[in-house]
Amino acid sequence: MHSDVVVVGAGVIGAACAHALSVAGVRVTVLDRGAPASATTASGEGNVLVSDKAPGPELDLAMASRLRWPSLIASLREDLGAGAEIEWEAKGGLVVATTEAAAQPLLDFAAAQRAVGVEACAVPAERARDFEPHLTPSVTAAVHYPQDAQLQPVLAACALLAAVRKRGGTVRSGVAVSGVDTDAAGRVRAVRTSDGEVACGAVINACGPWSGAFSTAAGAPIAILPRRGIVLVTAALPATIRHKVYDADYVGAVASGDADLQTSSVVESTPAGPVLIGSSRQRVGFTDHLEVAVLRELARKAVALFPILAEVPVMRAYGGFRPYAPDHLPVIGPDPRVPGLWHATGHEGAGIGLAAATGRLMAELLTGAQPHLDPAPFRVDRPALMEAA
Repeated sequence: MHSDVVVVGAGVIGAACAHALSVAGVRVTVLDRGAPASATTASGEGNVLVSDKAPGPELDLAMASRLRWPSLIASLREDLGAGAEIEWEAKGGLVVATTEAAAQPLLDFAAAQRAVGVEACAVPAERARDFEPHLTPSVTAAVHYPQDAQLQPVLAACALLAAVRKRGGTVRSGVAVSGVDTDAAGRVRAVRTSDGEVACGAVINACGPWSGAFSTAAGAPIAILPRRGIVLVTAALPATIRHKVYDADYVGAVASGDADLQTSSVVESTPAGPVLIGSSRQRVGFTDHLEVAVLRELARKAVALFPILAEVPVMRAYGGFRPYAPDHLPVIGPDPRVPGLWHATGHEGAGIGLAAATGRLMAELLTGAQPHLDPAPFRVDRPALMEAA
């Protein structure tokens, strides 16, 4: 079997790349050692955010992706009909400061975003509870972000992969990829797998937090590391929280490179009723046990933001690993060291939101089409990725 492109990793980033390529007429095979969308994608909250990103390349990618997701979902529903089970909520976000010291920085951050086209509407502190009636009265500043949305990540990834199959592509689970084979000129000609060799003209490393290991096996190491995050899930409630709500310190936690534990309050309801509570960030390798201290801190901060949650039981917690890049930018594009090797990784906790534009950009670059945004900031041969690898 020969494919034009093999995508290694069946999470939402790999699925988005495979779908965009298949739409462009490229023969695609997706390989994953586990089930589709069963690792990082399954452990996410489904954030589609512009609110947490400062002006720059990642915000450009986020804006392009937010613009793309609704039309992409519509096309999936058209292609798959009743099989396109996708949960999309354009619920908007509300970011709040709860101390005087945090108020002006939040408003300044929003002003900088507005200057580059983000809908960031300052809300007087006394009106924040018009948006969220159960919010703490301790709010000192608030910003409403109508563009923030929520997407159920596993359903989205599975719909993208189903559409790939419908277009003639192949998706194979339980197939581990151990490396690449190259021809005499050093160009990728196949991938080596636990189920034999798969011939291809190019391979995309969409292995999420395992991308660093795969890049090393492919002969072109990049510095992508796992960063662990935990989410709490409450018992089902009547409609209680209307938006995706988070404390202003979340932006600093996202941008930080600190390996130590960081937590900030992110709270939102789901269509089924449970409330999701995040977020934590911690670089602990692939250590996967849940720490009670982290769970307590998440719960404490959520109750500080929404006191009504104090008596609501937490039914479960789940954790996962996100692909962390030292300079906090995704890697999207070809690797000059191994012709035919491409990377789509390093999105950390923003992969769901950035997937639509990432897949489109990857397809444009691979097929030679005009890219819809500048790919240069996401190139693999940037110092932060090379020096730390």
